[in-house]
Amino acid sequence: MSAPFKVYQRIGDLRKLSAKDFKATVLIYADGYVSDAITAISALKENSQEDIAIYLLISGSPDLSSIEEIIDERTYVVQIVQGVGWGEAMNALIKAANSPYVIVMDPSTILMGDAITPTIAKLAEAEFSAVGWRGGLVNTEDEWRSVDDKGAGEVDVLFSYFLGLNKAHTLEAGAFNIRAIYYRNADIEFGLKLRQSQGRLWQLDLPLKQERHHGYYDSDPEYREAQSKKNYDRILQRFRGKNEILSPRR
Repeated sequence: MSAPFKVYQRIGDLRKLSAKDFKATVLIYADGYVSDAITAISALKENSQEDIAIYLLISGSPDLSSIEEIIDERTYVVQIVQGVGWGEAMNALIKAANSPYVIVMDPSTILMGDAITPTIAKLAEAEFSAVGWRGGLVNTEDEWRSVDDKGAGEVDVLFSYFLGLNKAHTLEAGAFNIRAIYYRNADIEFGLKLRQSQGRLWQLDLPLKQERHHGYYDSDPEYREAQSKKNYDRILQRFRGKNEILSPRR
């Protein structure tokens, strides 16, 4: 019996998931903890319109016995059996999206209201390439080793808990680094790439909450810290000291 969703061995085999065009596409990556993704998608459907697509990419071969219940005319699931890293997975989903805007969302993020309409509205103003829920300004005083959350407004970086993107601008900037097999700090690296390519980022207050972030708290600590460090080391090597690419301080 065939699966009710797309199944590929490798991410390079991924093709379009839908022939239908949408206003925006929400992209979710699940490396385990599929039940979190199902919960997030249920809340997403309750707080979004039918012209918003949902793409869920499942890395590896977890238990998918409950996945069929979320599939409908705007919700698409793809499984990459051999597994795929976060950056490469997100880039593939961005390219596959049939919409001018995409929203990268973590399975731990829960919509408490319509967070998508204001995100798209801000992106549609065409002044900002990325609009997100959490982010901040690079702290230059500690040699770029941290990010300070300054609240709503223009920022240097945005985090991937809920990150709205102009698809064309994202691809022009090179999207996420495929060497980022783990999510942490990959969003910071992308934000600075976007700034370097003249893109602007805006942090927005949105009706969202975050449940337990299994991808962080329940990952192997040695693996988490090693991969996080690899991602951040690339940031320091490529961007540290290039204050001219940063947004106005506030």
